[in-house]
Amino acid sequence: MSGIAHPELFHSLPVLTLPGPAAEQPEEFPAAHTVAWRLDCGWEGSLTFPVLWQHFLDSVDSEQVEALVIGPWWQGHYSELTPVVELIAADADRFPALRALFLADVEREECEVSWLKMSDITPVLSALPLLEELVVRGGGDSAAEGAGLRLSPVRHGALRSLRFESGGLPSHVVRAVAASELPALERLEIWLGTRWYGGDAQVEDLGPLLSGGTFPRLRHLALRNSEIQDEIAAALASAPVVAQLTSLSLAMGTLGDTGAEALLAGQPLSHLSTLDLRHHYLSEVMLDRIRQACAPASVNSEEPVDYWDPEEDEERYVAVSE
Repeated sequence: MSGIAHPELFHSLPVLTLPGPAAEQPEEFPAAHTVAWRLDCGWEGSLTFPVLWQHFLDSVDSEQVEALVIGPWWQGHYSELTPVVELIAADADRFPALRALFLADVEREECEVSWLKMSDITPVLSALPLLEELVVRGGGDSAAEGAGLRLSPVRHGALRSLRFESGGLPSHVVRAVAASELPALERLEIWLGTRWYGGDAQVEDLGPLLSGGTFPRLRHLALRNSEIQDEIAAALASAPVVAQLTSLSLAMGTLGDTGAEALLAGQPLSHLSTLDLRHHYLSEVMLDRIRQACAPASVNSEEPVDYWDPEEDEERYVAVSE
């Protein structure tokens, strides 16, 4: 699961994992607003999330909590995120200062991203109208078992940053995002993934987003980790949304010369501050053309995927799938 790690900072705050109720407790916790609180059931085999949640409420001044990170929430076998979402939504009034939420901060050693059993996350957006940042990890293969990520179109006036990290994001989630009213949204990052893990979205599902009228304040757009990266690049060549952006990312996917050629044949990109193409399948000649066309924008490209031979007809891979 390349590209996924526990954050040291979230919402510009250092992440602190709360010791479980059976662990040794510190003499004093830091002020609640000075850290992003991370809840993790993983270190105590018998610890359930409801017990950990109550311990959190008893130990920390929830009215001052600004950022919350949810790590592994299951006991024994992997279980759905539903109880976590329900508890957060039910106790939302106890978190008037909460501005950032990370659902499913889980690394490969704890669970593959495609194995995470997600749920409908709409209730947390409905219950937290002042939330400014939401990160959701997971989606993919578990959707086939009825336990996949779900979202209904919402109107949320405060959300400024939204990120979905997935090895396969279901198309209905992509459509729900595009159909939502998020007038404050400035940053949107979507990891589309691969069809083998539930990522069945097509360019058409991104249509309202690419039109430019959906999110008027959007400045940073990342359509990443996609096996249809060439098609996305071609669509962006004439997409109205590009003109309002200051940064664009097509990283982590299968972008090749065909997609890059289509992108360069479209509208100018020199107004961007950054074009992120890391983990790509581009030739050096094409990279040089992109750098020249985008100047003075910074093009983050690194090296092409090291196991791919441009002379061979090999299958391309996204950075994060299973």
